[in-house]
Amino acid sequence: MIRTVEWHEGRVRLIDQRRLPWSLAYLELSDYREVAQAISDGAVRGAQAIGAAGAFGMALAAQQATPLDIGSFLEYLDVAAVILQKADATSRHLTVWLARMQRRARDETLGSVREIKFALLAEAQQIAAEDHAACQKIGKHGATLIRNGDTILQHGSGGALSAVGHGTSLGVLRTAHALGRRFHVLLPESRPSLEGAHLAAWELHEAGISFEIIPDNAAGYYMRRGDVKLVLVSAARLAANGDFTARIGAYHLAVLARDNRVPFYAAAALTSVDMQVANGDQLPQEIRDPRELHTPFGAQIFPENYPVRNPAYDVVPQRYLGGIVTERGIIYPSFKERFAEWLEAPAPSQSS
Repeated sequence: MIRTVEWHEGRVRLIDQRRLPWSLAYLELSDYREVAQAISDGAVRGAQAIGAAGAFGMALAAQQATPLDIGSFLEYLDVAAVILQKADATSRHLTVWLARMQRRARDETLGSVREIKFALLAEAQQIAAEDHAACQKIGKHGATLIRNGDTILQHGSGGALSAVGHGTSLGVLRTAHALGRRFHVLLPESRPSLEGAHLAAWELHEAGISFEIIPDNAAGYYMRRGDVKLVLVSAARLAANGDFTARIGAYHLAVLARDNRVPFYAAAALTSVDMQVANGDQLPQEIRDPRELHTPFGAQIFPENYPVRNPAYDVVPQRYLGGIVTERGIIYPSFKERFAEWLEAPAPSQSS
């Protein structure tokens, strides 16, 4: 089982995704600032993996703190939370889980710094366990969409590397394969950072799932030919009306899928839903470093003085969805205005 981020012998251990697919290497981090840097540098990617790394970073900050009175200790943790949040301002999971860790630290039943330290480590472990369980349930529900002989277009990473383990959209493929279904996957390269070609492909290769990498702009070619039976993407963040962000390129896939009558599904843990955001126009965006296009992986492909725009996420309107695969089941197009009502009960990983 791939474990993207975990607590190991007093440190935060995470897979260094910058090294994939060439080698599987781990970072062992003993300072919460190193965790923040790993997030900023792209060593850990994917909303859920980043959120879990942030939670473990808070537990690490608590362990680092020298003996203080409770008030000063909590102030120290608040500073750590700010530093960790700045590492990725767009991550819904990072925001939610850092806030959860701060609430736990202020639990009135905890009477000493020592008790808070133990409680925060246990809370981070619980967050990781909940995320992994949610992904496994997403895989189980989503596997019902896949039939023997299908060709599925999977966009972005969406795998165990994007979460604590198992994954969302790629987790659906992982579960279907484990159930004995045999299918083929087309993987667009997926910018930024070619996550499809580097991360999703590595996971499918390790799992023994049949796949081919295609150029990002070749998806329409295969849909028009009738080769693609299902499009799967991983939603990074969902608005209250069902609009969502996903890796750049997801919007044009949604439009192409509709024009070619190919079912288009997003997979997401319910911690991805932000009920404070009314629609996709209000979802946060991210513009990436131009050097990812000028000099990808150290190889310059056009002059640095050429101007670049490098957005990380698309907003996909919910009207393009065949459904959203969540840990509670698949929400079908009839949700529309009922989406908020369906989500009224809090998700398990938001309840603490």
